[in-house]
Amino acid sequence: MVEQRGDPGPAFQGDGDVQSPEAAGEEYGKVEGRTQREIIWRRFKRHRLAMAGGVVLILLYVAAIATPWAAPYEYDEIDFAAFNQAPSIEHPMGTDRLGRDEMTRVLYGGRVSLLVGLGVGVFSTLIGTAVGIFSGYYGRLVDVGMMGFVDFLLTLPHVALLLVLGKLFKLTPITITAVIVLLLWPRMARLVRGQVLAVRNQEYVQAAKAIGVPDRKIMVRHILPNVIGVVVVEATLIVALAIILESAASYLGLGIQPPTPSWGNMLTDARDTMTQQPWLTYFPGLMIVITALCVNFLGDGLRDALDPKAVE
Repeated sequence: MVEQRGDPGPAFQGDGDVQSPEAAGEEYGKVEGRTQREIIWRRFKRHRLAMAGGVVLILLYVAAIATPWAAPYEYDEIDFAAFNQAPSIEHPMGTDRLGRDEMTRVLYGGRVSLLVGLGVGVFSTLIGTAVGIFSGYYGRLVDVGMMGFVDFLLTLPHVALLLVLGKLFKLTPITITAVIVLLLWPRMARLVRGQVLAVRNQEYVQAAKAIGVPDRKIMVRHILPNVIGVVVVEATLIVALAIILESAASYLGLGIQPPTPSWGNMLTDARDTMTQQPWLTYFPGLMIVITALCVNFLGDGLRDALDPKAVE
């Protein structure tokens, strides 16, 4: 007797129950099948410090955006009747020598420092990734010329150059963001270029070239997705470094200038009264430390989650 080929027949489970192949495949997909995004999220959730750092950073950026509406006072509001007060219910972080509310100034200072860090992270990542992919993909003279310029920028002392530019030009939040981008994008370019050199000779890239796929599409569709993990992790580290550089320049008096507060120039204002009013030092300094730690924790978690060699 000839068997009918159109009927796939039943599928047997381990306990003897009969199930169709379609149902068995659907059930298997629900149990075992996971998308790459789900795998990355599951790995990231296992890193508790990264989760905590991400939550704290979200809260800090929400507070920075909402500061004009949430701050109890104006950042430059002077009250000589309340100068040099210790933390209290009315002023939870105390007041400075001009009677300005310290909590308000910390919130406004975070608005400047955090937005500078975010701006530097975004633009450094865009420029550095583009240069790194272009240089690594084409190689030869293009690579030599671009990486020579990148190596030159990497040899420049960041803090010293930042101070020189701060002395020559008035550093507003926009200009200091541009200066720090100039200093930090070569880090990203050098790192991405190294990753592209390892990817460009893979079979799928060579196959795309062989069938005539334009170079631009190869770089965007085939190379960028394979280096995006490294890009994301380095971007978080650049954000932390940018916040520290801005704070250092402002602390030395050549970054964001008063009366606009930043965490760095708030530490400068508190330098002479550090022993008499230590709260003026504690709170902006603590915010710099917390932000840098949270960004680094987030970077560690993203590195583990995006690592293709990690064991699931």
